[in-house]
Amino acid sequence: MNQKSAELTSSVRNFSVQLAPTPRGARLARLLATEQLRSWGLPLDPARHLVAELAANAADHGRVAGRDFRLTLYVVGDTLRVEVTDTRGERLPEVRTPAPDAESGRGLLLVEALAHRWGVTEERFPRKTVWAELRLTPPEPAF
Repeated sequence: MNQKSAELTSSVRNFSVQLAPTPRGARLARLLATEQLRSWGLPLDPARHLVAELAANAADHGRVAGRDFRLTLYVVGDTLRVEVTDTRGERLPEVRTPAPDAESGRGLLLVEALAHRWGVTEERFPRKTVWAELRLTPPEPAF
């Protein structure tokens, strides 16, 4: 096993930030996640797309005046976990098939397609965390 593979499977990394539940906060979540992934030397896609969708959902559907949402990224072994926690625990996400001409409503379908696993953890009311996991593959050795 090369050294990079050993580092990938044995390291634990995390990043967490609180952001305003606004479109601007959702964009900032994606930008900060992209820079964090880059600093860790991890692939940007599809992780930044998952962050964008989950953060947009927190800003649109999990918004409560005066309460932020939290973005957390964890890398444990060969898994990247993206978590977005908001304070609308009574509004659990639900995958729906939108009408063909609908301009929105496809976010969770995208999360379902990109993530290896995803789900919702109900926390102490009023919080919930929507999470998605990606399996990371070690970089190919350079010869």
